[in-house]
Amino acid sequence: MRTSRQPTSFQRNLRRSLMALAAMSLLAGCGLDSDFGEVNPNRVNDNVHDWIGRDNAAGKPISPSDFALTDEERALRDLAFPLIEPPYSRQKWGQVVREYGLSRTSPAEATDRSAYINHLMANDVRSQSARYARLIDDVRNDMTRLPQFYEVATKVLDLDEKRRKSMAYVSGLGALEKTNVLNRIRENARVIARVDASVTHRAASYRFALGHLVIAAPSPQAIEAERAVNALHAEISRYRGKPAPTWQREPSLAFQR
Repeated sequence: MRTSRQPTSFQRNLRRSLMALAAMSLLAGCGLDSDFGEVNPNRVNDNVHDWIGRDNAAGKPISPSDFALTDEERALRDLAFPLIEPPYSRQKWGQVVREYGLSRTSPAEATDRSAYINHLMANDVRSQSARYARLIDDVRNDMTRLPQFYEVATKVLDLDEKRRKSMAYVSGLGALEKTNVLNRIRENARVIARVDASVTHRAASYRFALGHLVIAAPSPQAIEAERAVNALHAEISRYRGKPAPTWQREPSLAFQR
C-alpha cells in the first residue's frame, strides 16, 4: 500500500517561490484592492505566510516542523504579517513578493524609529493634512488588527500548552514526531514574539513621527493624531502578557482521562 509523504522543506520553499513568481505575473498592473491597502486574499495561496516564524532571532532559517499548519496557526501568520510589514510598504507594487517572504525589511530598517517619518515626508503633498491623515490611518489600522491577532495568539498558545502536556499520554510517540511538535511550538512562539516587538517599535515610530511632523507642519490635526497614538499604546499594553479579553480557556483532552 502506498503511503502519502509530507513534502520536504526544500520542496515547500521551491513551491512557494514558483507560486510567488506566478502571482507576480498575475498581479502586474493590478491594484491592491483589499482592505487596508493589502493584496486581495483571492490572489495569494493559503500558505503564503507560512515562512513567518521559521527564522531565529538573528534572522537565520531554522529547521521547521514538518507538520501541516492548523487553521489557527495559519490564521496567526496571516494576521501577523501586516503587523510585521512596515505600514509604508503596504501600498507598493510587488507587495506579493513580500507576502511570500521573498523580500523582507532589513533588520536596520525594522529597528529604525525614524524610518516611518522619513517615508511619510518623502513625497510632496499639497497639504500637510495628507500626512496627518496617513499617520492617523496607519495607527487606526494597527489598532483594528491587534484584537484579531492576540485573540488567535492566545488560543494558539493554549493549544500548544495542551499539545505539550498531551505528549506524555500518547503511546509510541517517535523521536521525529516529538521534534516536529517542539519545532512547531517554537515557531508559533516566535511569530507572537516578533509581533510583540514589531508593534512596540511601530508605536514608538508613530510617536516619533508625530513629534517631528508637529515641528515641520503644525496643524490642529496633531491633537487627533496624538489621541490615536495614545490609544494604540494603551491597546498594546492591554494585550501584552495577558489573554485576549474575549478568549475563554477550553478543557484539555489530556485531563479528561
